Amino acid sequence: MAVTFYDVNSSVGLKKLDDYLLTRSYITSYQASKDDITVYGALSKAPSAEYVNVSRWYNHIDALLRISGVSGEGCGVTVEGSAPITEEAIATPPIGDTKAAAAEDDDDDDVDLFGEETEEEKKAAEERAAAVKKSAKKKDSGKSSVLLDVKPWDDETDMKKLEEAVRSVEMEGLFWGASKLVAVGYGIKKLQIMLSIVDDLVSVDDLIEERLTVEPINEYVQSCDIVAFNKICK
Repeated sequence: MAVTFYDVNSSVGLKKLDDYLLTRSYITSYQASKDDITVYGALSKAPSAEYVNVSRWYNHIDALLRISGVSGEGCGVTVEGSAPITEEAIATPPIGDTKAAAAEDDDDDDVDLFGEETEEEKKAAEERAAAVKKSAKKKDSGKSSVLLDVKPWDDETDMKKLEEAVRSVEMEGLFWGASKLVAVGYGIKKLQIMLSIVDDLVSVDDLIEERLTVEPINEYVQSCDIVAFNKICK
């Protein structure tokens, strides 16, 4: 069952994530998985050493991405950027008997693990459901999570304009996520950006070859590489 984290770039969200990783090596499994990629991509920068467990986990995932990539399947994870966080809202996988919950929710809808929803949470959930319904070609269409490296021409490339150009690409079934700049060397930085796609609607190869590396975006973008590509659990 999916795990939910809230606002992982805030001090409160990082503390919750740090507590969660105190007794865990990875987000939802005993090996690195697409769930780790999702949370890693949601972090706008490397966490400070103050958050010992998050820093340890982040550096490990970063090293895996650089060396061998991550291919393990996860159980599903959601990172919300604006939902309010309360003391009770610690992202923890459900433990114990779940038969009662399963009986009430046979269609595998999201389960609220943290108590009664606020009006803001309900509104956000309705907006997400409407967006998915509008963009999905069919209900059972597969989805994937992708981590993309976007490289500039040189150290004089305006990285802010580069990211704006990348995000200007709009396609049905394409959803841009969190991003961050990663130092490459010699003063050059690359853009690392998360995206999710509806498999039936979007080809990542076509996205790169026909949209991201052609005019006018290729004024800023020299090349793109797929760092991680993982199927999202239904």
